[in-house]
Amino acid sequence: MIRSESTEKRSCPLVTLEAGLIVTGGGLSGICCAVTAAREGLKVVLVQDRSVLGGNASSEIRLWILGATSHMGNNNRWAREGGVIDEILVENTYRNPEGNPVILDSILLDKVTAEPNITLLLNTAVYHVEKRDSETISFLRAFCSQNQTEYKLIAPLFCDASGDGVVGFLSGAAFRMGAEPMEEFNELFAPPESYGELLGHSLYFYSKDTGRPVQFVPPSFALMDITQIPRFRSFNAKEFGCKLWWIEYGGRMDTVHDTEKIKWELWKIVYGVWNYIKNSGNFPEAETLTLEWVGMIPGKRESRRFEGDYILRQQDVIEQRTHEDAVAFGGWSLDLHPSDGVYSAQPGCTQWHSKGVYQIPYRCLYSKNITNLFLAGRIISASHVAFGSSRVMATSAYVAQVAGMAAVLCTQTGVLPSKVDIRALQQRLLRSGQFIPGISGADKEDLVQQATITASSELSLAVLEEDGVPQPLDIAAAQMVPVLAGALPVFSLHAYTEVHTKLQAEIRSCSRIGSYTPDTVLATFEFTLHPGKNSIQLVPGTTIDQAQYVFVLFHKNPLVSISRSAKRITGMLAVFNTINPAVSNYGRQAAPDGIGIDSFEFWVAQRRPAGQNIALHFDSPLVGFGADNIRNGIARPTTQPNAWVADLNDPSPGLTLTWNAVKHIKKLILSFDTDFDHPMESVLMSHPENVMVFCVRDYAIYDDKDQLVFEKKGNYQTRNVIEFHEAVSTTSLTIRFTHPSAHTPAAVFEIRMYEKD
Repeated sequence: MIRSESTEKRSCPLVTLEAGLIVTGGGLSGICCAVTAAREGLKVVLVQDRSVLGGNASSEIRLWILGATSHMGNNNRWAREGGVIDEILVENTYRNPEGNPVILDSILLDKVTAEPNITLLLNTAVYHVEKRDSETISFLRAFCSQNQTEYKLIAPLFCDASGDGVVGFLSGAAFRMGAEPMEEFNELFAPPESYGELLGHSLYFYSKDTGRPVQFVPPSFALMDITQIPRFRSFNAKEFGCKLWWIEYGGRMDTVHDTEKIKWELWKIVYGVWNYIKNSGNFPEAETLTLEWVGMIPGKRESRRFEGDYILRQQDVIEQRTHEDAVAFGGWSLDLHPSDGVYSAQPGCTQWHSKGVYQIPYRCLYSKNITNLFLAGRIISASHVAFGSSRVMATSAYVAQVAGMAAVLCTQTGVLPSKVDIRALQQRLLRSGQFIPGISGADKEDLVQQATITASSELSLAVLEEDGVPQPLDIAAAQMVPVLAGALPVFSLHAYTEVHTKLQAEIRSCSRIGSYTPDTVLATFEFTLHPGKNSIQLVPGTTIDQAQYVFVLFHKNPLVSISRSAKRITGMLAVFNTINPAVSNYGRQAAPDGIGIDSFEFWVAQRRPAGQNIALHFDSPLVGFGADNIRNGIARPTTQPNAWVADLNDPSPGLTLTWNAVKHIKKLILSFDTDFDHPMESVLMSHPENVMVFCVRDYAIYDDKDQLVFEKKGNYQTRNVIEFHEAVSTTSLTIRFTHPSAHTPAAVFEIRMYEKD
């Protein structure tokens, strides 16, 4: 028994923790930063002020994780982020295709606690920064409300991934809050004062059908006059959760220090909305619905943005400017919201897309005046306009992985964040699964670069066979075809119609190589069709000077049907001129003059089971699927598939890597196709499959004596990292794969091998 009658002043126990990196904030950004660094051997303390990990993605807030893929509503093909954030999304899709946010919580905890180099502090808030001098942080103080313990967190390097930038703010790091005037960066999309300078907070609710009538008595603080919300007629009984993202408030307030006031107003709104749905009489279908969950804390969009050595701006996003220190990419639209939020008569957002993904430079990821402070998540160095794109969670997590890897290099080379060797950082990121547009791998330690590679087969694609009933051209459709420099092949297909009509077709390319906006016409065709089956040929009669994707495009004509193919092949994709209002895609982006935004058509993929390839015949087979692709330094489709793809008729597809001398292999990395075009939204939306159709499930590895050294069954992840307890000494390795299905050949983006861990 413990008993004390002393009246002396007491203090809470103090625990001192030392590490190589202190990461503040346990949202996706903090998680991805911490895991990336920890896997490279750095000791990390991850400090989270909530009881769960995930931030806005957690069960406390329940916003879906999105980034450059943008609900598959833009022209960013194969744009899902890589590295740790990809692992999380793929894992969640496998374990949790229903999108249960509580299951996601457990996955995030799993991801962090699996790393022995991470010390996790939950329910622990940083409240004080101590500095060694005016430019250097020496330690943090934090307090855990659950165990009444104070922590002193000491490290040479710190990363602020807290969302509001608490470490940056307390340390004196330069920051901004609000919108820059147009003149500062010549950003023509900079909002006027009437629109507002800050995005507000949102708070969500979930409903549930109980199967019997349910009464709802609103609390006294609920909004009783729903007409105060100009768009109240948009509410209905079917939508809930983050589909109601536009229940937003607080953009005219201090989005840090007024958060509690903002939360109360959002509670008022949410309970008022539910009262309207249940008790207005306009929604009889809501009679059996109950209010299952209301968020206890709001999801924040914007507060402080900290200044690095470069400030990302509108032109970087829209013009897809290149940077020598590129380390990540973004691809969400420039997405600004009126500061009056749900009380505004304006649309809930103003979204303008770029023609493709854009590079994010390393200079945005560290403080310009606090020398040992990394910036991660939505607080990176960006203007208000550019922040409208870079702020989304998958992008935020992606740049945080850079901070984690940079911290490793700082530790290994004894330099501060601003002095990191950019080339070394880029290569370490690529090795870890990061994709950086325009940057390819060149790893001298990779044994695959020295090997002779032979394949059991290589796909030479001459035809995408017709399967099933031809589908009408209710919307324009195009097949993306990877072609090499030189003369374009002749494309042949069958078109079906019941009447005399005409079919308009084109072959297009992209004005920006590496983007997927087909805005350049290479050839046009008009075919006169007769009732029945028509054989047509598109003869381009033109050449191209570099490898790229061309679009074999068929304009809308509901009187015409064309066949699709059941084949799903890595690097082959059909796209459609369709709409996706959720991301302001109405088939064409028509930007007004004077805001610095491009106008163009949207050509987007369809979610499976739709989106089959168009059945085409190529007079010159497509041959960009060779084995040498596994070492070209690019582990996803760009201008070519960048994958070895086996012939589908190969009964035992495999690759053999041979060296002139014995190699002692300790580590092997394989990168598979988990469909980087799939957004893998984490909550609310369900997915019809939990393993991507392109992904190799089973493979086995054999040494030069044909002895089995490793076998995997049931793979579903993008990257498989195999570390041998004892080195495999051999002059060759053979990897034998199983085709994912009868319609999908085995494919591998990349293989890396190392003689040390």
